[in-house]
Amino acid sequence: MKIALKRIALSLAISGWCIPAVAAQKADSLKLWYAQPANEWIEALPVGNGHIGAMVFGGVEEELIQLNESTLWSGGPVKTNVNPGSASYLPQVRKALLESQDYQLANELLKKMQGLYTESYMPMGDLKITHDFKGAKPSRYYRDLLIGNALASTVFTVNGVEYKREILVSAPDNILAIRLSASKAGQLNFKVSACSKLRYQTEVSKIKELVVSGKAPAHVDPNYYNPPGRQPIVYEDTTGCNGMRFQFRIKAVSKDGEVVTSSSGIQVKDASEVIIYLSAATSFNGFDKCPDSDGKDEKALSAGFMQKALPKGYNLIKNNHLKDFKSFFNRVSFNIEDTTGVNQNTFLPSDERLKSYSKGAYDPGSETLYFQFGRYLLISSSRPALPGVPAGPPANLQGIWNKEMRPPWSSNYTININTQMNYWPAEVTNLSEMHEPLLAWIQDLSKTGATTAKEFYGAKGWVAHHNSDIWGQSNPVGNVGDGDPVWANWFMGADWLCQHLWEHYRFTQDKDFLKDKAYPVMKQAAIFTLDWLVEDPDGYLVTAPATSPENLFKDPKGGEAAVSIATTMDISIIDDLFSSLIDASQVLGTDAEFRNLLIAKRKKLYPLKIDKRGRLQEWFKDFEETDTLHRHVSHLFALHPGHRISTETPEFFEAAKKTLEVRGDVGTGWSKGWKINFWARLLDGDHAYKLIRQLMQYTDNSKGSSRGGGTYPNFFDAHPPFQIDGNFAGTAGMAEMLVQSHLSEVVMLPALPAAWKQGQVSGLKVRSGFELDIAWKAGKLTEARIKSLSGQPCRLRTSVPIAVSGMQIKSTKAGNGYVTTLNINKGASVVVRPQ
Repeated sequence: MKIALKRIALSLAISGWCIPAVAAQKADSLKLWYAQPANEWIEALPVGNGHIGAMVFGGVEEELIQLNESTLWSGGPVKTNVNPGSASYLPQVRKALLESQDYQLANELLKKMQGLYTESYMPMGDLKITHDFKGAKPSRYYRDLLIGNALASTVFTVNGVEYKREILVSAPDNILAIRLSASKAGQLNFKVSACSKLRYQTEVSKIKELVVSGKAPAHVDPNYYNPPGRQPIVYEDTTGCNGMRFQFRIKAVSKDGEVVTSSSGIQVKDASEVIIYLSAATSFNGFDKCPDSDGKDEKALSAGFMQKALPKGYNLIKNNHLKDFKSFFNRVSFNIEDTTGVNQNTFLPSDERLKSYSKGAYDPGSETLYFQFGRYLLISSSRPALPGVPAGPPANLQGIWNKEMRPPWSSNYTININTQMNYWPAEVTNLSEMHEPLLAWIQDLSKTGATTAKEFYGAKGWVAHHNSDIWGQSNPVGNVGDGDPVWANWFMGADWLCQHLWEHYRFTQDKDFLKDKAYPVMKQAAIFTLDWLVEDPDGYLVTAPATSPENLFKDPKGGEAAVSIATTMDISIIDDLFSSLIDASQVLGTDAEFRNLLIAKRKKLYPLKIDKRGRLQEWFKDFEETDTLHRHVSHLFALHPGHRISTETPEFFEAAKKTLEVRGDVGTGWSKGWKINFWARLLDGDHAYKLIRQLMQYTDNSKGSSRGGGTYPNFFDAHPPFQIDGNFAGTAGMAEMLVQSHLSEVVMLPALPAAWKQGQVSGLKVRSGFELDIAWKAGKLTEARIKSLSGQPCRLRTSVPIAVSGMQIKSTKAGNGYVTTLNINKGASVVVRPQ
């Protein structure tokens, strides 16, 4: 142990850094820490409150904090009538598919049915804290992120003075606060400056704040769309809405130092402690209002947050922050016992620890840290409303953290998998409130989606395609013909998103939500789908056109094709929506006529099929794939996040397993994350665990992009580049290995890997409204506590008969296990043990 630590200390000393004494102690299991500042964005540490996001670099002479505000996007409300001829091509596409089987023609015709690209999520600015140490190097350095407290800290010593920075972003106060201190009086001398990549200007307010005001572009093209002669960033829109305004304010407060504020920055001299407050706001006023002409007063909002925060002071703001954050984070704990003894990796900085793990080291603490980091990111990037603070938008492809003017894939909402994946851990890891921004955004999207259904297809209800944004863009993107149908012309976004509405009800049992918000939106999605479905020559209801997101097949002539009919994913999603609506109408005791219609239509849907290789067939015919190892495995939707394929359908269950075996484990970060969940549903915990280790492979930018995914030094998912969905899918996959409830039963430890021999998890939620604590040894359940949150019966499946404290129950043999029905009063708990 000592030898290993000495080696690390030596290597860091050579590079100019030394490990502080605290590093010799066992590292906090819920902490990311480093022995050097971040040189790159993928090494910086994220903090956020669903509105303000910040990446903290932890520099010595210059601290860089890159800032975001979650509503700061380019563009404005979705434009209508952008492709008035679209609907006229639909009969031609269907004729090409259903009569002549001309898949290439269908592909070309679909390009004529595209609209505009989405807008892009914008960086807000940079905050810099610059010290003049006159070339002196630090003798000690340490930075960390306490994910259980949502606090980022930097500590270093220069010329015998210890300097500390502590950074938080408070949700109750909607304020970023930084406390700087020095171990000797009067030793804080620094300048605070701010800038933005957007158009901006600075000024000084009446209360001596440094104020940065600016404007986002009216339009930003996706980073992958670069036609010759086109300006990708446009600030003025003469045909529509000009860009969104933003403002952030910075105020420095010191009891003993001198603080001088000018438009060039804030100069602090001879202080012992300084508090820096930052507030931010935009003129975003909803998805359907121009943020320029009809925007909110961002100046009044940012000033208001600052004025409310200043009288409270740092300590009260911090206490409020901790109380709020812990009320969510502390609901769930997860511990895997290290049965090998003292694990040396717990003493390593997080980047070194991740490297060691990537080389095969046994380190269950890194895995539980990764699990909880996913929960931390969701709390930090997706927040419901609080008193005086509105709800934020849903977490986008990068959560709320972005530094690029043209971020990867616009940092938008990619709803053919990625946005949904962001919220897979929300319910099961006891963060239902964090789900609310997505559920509210779906309501907005359904409104723009109704316009798209009518304008593009002449259909009722609402539809959405593979890309969207804060404005609720719902048309097939492609700048009216430049998009590739393999990703642009996919029609199931609305239907898949509706699953989140139904799942929120299944976990919370909130009938008011189901009745007032979920059911009406789900029904309108189904109404579009009923219009969209057509009969094939055999009388089955099929989708035409249909794609399997981002994958291609070889048509009968040997050409590469994307467009066919009745892809397995399409039919699986539609079956899922119809089934959810049927169940929802029964729960609500309403809409029997529509329910019966859905039951009848569901029976006529094109059936699932198994191909000649024993795999689940991806397209309506047994076409050959162009990429056997493709990252999308969309046709397994019915296995996860759907539930049509399970042990109750053994033939398709085995076909799904064969599909994954042939497709392989390669893939991007989010792809590996989905496969973890697939293998958990296949009850193969060891294979799921193998993919966890692959997902957590250390990677950085030094080797460039690769197909393999991995984890960056700051534990962000490496798609590559960074996409937050891989983090969320990894957390959800671990939860899926520990508990499943997608069928009518609760199953504990359904896919426990051999590597997790002994452990405990508490606070996980399951459908029908229960909260679980589970303990196990030698891979077997030892005890569980089940708390009822709704008063519904709990149908529990176990491998052996169980005993329940204070209850006379009987476990009934069923299949390979036992089923026990528990009637637990709402708010009460029972303890379950194997007999």
